[in-house]
Amino acid sequence: MEDAFREAKFVDTHCHLDYEPLFESVEAVLHRAHAVGVEQCVSVGTDLKTSQTSVALAHRFPRVRAAVGFHPHEAHMLTEDVLAAIDDLAADPVVVAIGEVGLDYHRTAEHATAQQRALRRFVAIAQRRGLPLILHCRDAYQGLLELLEDAAKDSLPGVIHCASGPSSFIQQALALGLHVSFAGNVTFRNAQAIRNLVPCVPDDRLLIETDAPFLAPEPMRGKPNEPAYVAHTAAYLARLRGVGVEALGQMTTRNARQLFRLFEPLCQPRGNF
Repeated sequence: MEDAFREAKFVDTHCHLDYEPLFESVEAVLHRAHAVGVEQCVSVGTDLKTSQTSVALAHRFPRVRAAVGFHPHEAHMLTEDVLAAIDDLAADPVVVAIGEVGLDYHRTAEHATAQQRALRRFVAIAQRRGLPLILHCRDAYQGLLELLEDAAKDSLPGVIHCASGPSSFIQQALALGLHVSFAGNVTFRNAQAIRNLVPCVPDDRLLIETDAPFLAPEPMRGKPNEPAYVAHTAAYLARLRGVGVEALGQMTTRNARQLFRLFEPLCQPRGNF
């Protein structure tokens, strides 16, 4: 795989380095990512503990940045103390986004009110901290759009993570100023509905991610996903969009650096993530 992607550069804009089996060998995981051109990763929290771990990893590894948040599946358990702790974490310079936050009525529709309340609080934190949002949305597409339109005073920077849903949702999200990110599931055989979304996204709003350790792309499906595999998703998207993988990498890397205000890590020997 290294030879195939040697000239391309990527940013994995959404992974969970705090999850097993990645965390038990995180240094090796990051070395493998660097070997195929993954220059930076955003490790995304889903609760207070994982947010704290992602921040710690970002301090340990110069090419890792962190996002802090609380997954909508658990929104009904969000307390004021936890919210305040995540807000405090967001002040750390290694934190580049608020997330993973959002709405998900597929599994936890009974907690819709709690999810909406939590998301409004996280939107307020993101606006106060000047950070973009990393948004999870499943079976709550119109609800998410309406909440964001109501909560946002101005344009609201952020990204629809692991893009899915109807094309009208993606178009309206783009109209709100959001980016759209595709994960490894765009490569799945039964994912034509997701592939249909790819042409909807203009060049300057497109991002790529792994959502590691979940959703490993073809041909790695069935294995735990990891940041190195973002190169496979990039190559697949490049074919769908009719561009070279190097051009796709340049495009999405530029977009990621602008959205998350990423900066080049300190100069260090190749292989030292």
